[in-house]
Amino acid sequence: MQQQGTQHRIIVLGAGYTGAVAAGRLAKRLHQDDVSITLVNPEPDFVERVRMHQLAAGQDLRPRPFREMFAGTGVGLRLGKVTGVDVDRKTVSLTEADGGAAELEYDTLVYALGSGWNDHGVPGAAEHAHEVASRPGALRLRARLAGLAAGQQVLVVGGGLTGLEAATEIAEARPDLDVALAARGGLGDWLSPKGRAHLHEVFRRLAITVHEHTAVTAVEADRVTTADGTAVPAAVTVWTTGFAVHPIASATALEVTGTGRIVVDGTMRSVSHPDVYAVGDAARAMGPGDKPLRMSCASGTPTAWQAADAIAARLTGGKIPNVPIRYFNQCISLGRRQGLIQYVTADDRAVGAALTGRLAALYKELICKAAAWAVANPTVGLPVRRRRVVRDTAPAGTASPATASA
Repeated sequence: MQQQGTQHRIIVLGAGYTGAVAAGRLAKRLHQDDVSITLVNPEPDFVERVRMHQLAAGQDLRPRPFREMFAGTGVGLRLGKVTGVDVDRKTVSLTEADGGAAELEYDTLVYALGSGWNDHGVPGAAEHAHEVASRPGALRLRARLAGLAAGQQVLVVGGGLTGLEAATEIAEARPDLDVALAARGGLGDWLSPKGRAHLHEVFRRLAITVHEHTAVTAVEADRVTTADGTAVPAAVTVWTTGFAVHPIASATALEVTGTGRIVVDGTMRSVSHPDVYAVGDAARAMGPGDKPLRMSCASGTPTAWQAADAIAARLTGGKIPNVPIRYFNQCISLGRRQGLIQYVTADDRAVGAALTGRLAALYKELICKAAAWAVANPTVGLPVRRRRVVRDTAPAGTASPATASA
């Protein structure tokens, strides 16, 4: 704990949904005289990652500058790309926007660097496929799609939520293109019968060709090859087969999984370094049924709440919350006019109930707007409880009040 007259330095790495929410919630919980909160991000505005398929399909998204969002909150923005974290020295290395190098010291670190697309090492995927896991990737795909002539083929690889949304968005926006989707399993095979039936009907209406039980083993500029040797033509291949976490954590002394996710406890605190918290895709947090939470906004935002509240409690000597994180539904947009809300169990297994059609599309849009609003208004909607940090007056070698509360 810091000595009298100094501030406790909190650094949040990454300003996606989870990082931005965590920073705002910390600013709401803690007194500005006692803490400094620095949000580090390479871009100056918030990226609505759940809308990247819309951006790729030609839609424009509302700009959300961080400096406007965090004005007056006490959260400082530092533009830069994280190049390293030294959890023993408690420092973060950056390449700043002007190209210069910088090193920041922290007392508490919130790691929210998230994830990017995962090509799974498939030959040619990195060179020839497009991704919609980032804004640069979505913009490159947007430009490529704009240059396609009527009748050319677009193949979306991956039958998960991102693949379904990308395929339907492109097919709706460009009905002149020949859009197809390749899925390792059956189309929507994890959904309820009602949800699956609606998904198949939407794909039929949009004339999307589906290659079920198909594994893509190689990608070329104008085609992909499947596991059985079939060549599927594709002027554009869109790769949506899952996410890979940012590699920085694996290069540190933090305890991570084999895929590089930081192992955390129920409060999102690193099990190996108690001054580090991980949230969102970067964290390997356990959910209901003792199953790891999947990479998603649905689980990411609650981990940000959990981490921020735990940090605030530990610094102020309050009660540490440990609220179980559970799932309620999977929200899928199927173009701008159709949607699918699949209700699920606490551990994310589909139940019979599902909301479909136009109402489901409106529901999904409301969820997306609410998530963006929460980021854009970081200190609104929470009780004003800016608590004072417990100062360290304990003798050396003994626990301070805040430390003891952990």
